Amino acid sequence: MVLDAFEKLPEDGTLVVVSHGGTIRTMLGRLLGLDPSLWECFGGLSNCCWSVLGQGARGWRLLEHNAGTLPEPVIGDES
Repeated sequence: MVLDAFEKLPEDGTLVVVSHGGTIRTMLGRLLGLDPSLWECFGGLSNCCWSVLGQGARGWRLLEHNAGTLPEPVIGDES
């Protein structure tokens, strides 16, 4: 289901998936092709935190895990 939604995104689009931590951990493990015995290595997500995935040359990559703050604006991005 998530991959179907991803395939419908425009180029450089962003997909946000909201779920419980255990479901997110399972999805991360599957997308990254990890053996289920390794899924615990992610640890739990804190409340209101997220993970960031990106596609690399060899498939999905975990770019951030348990992130909890938005990045600072780049100079010139102010409205």
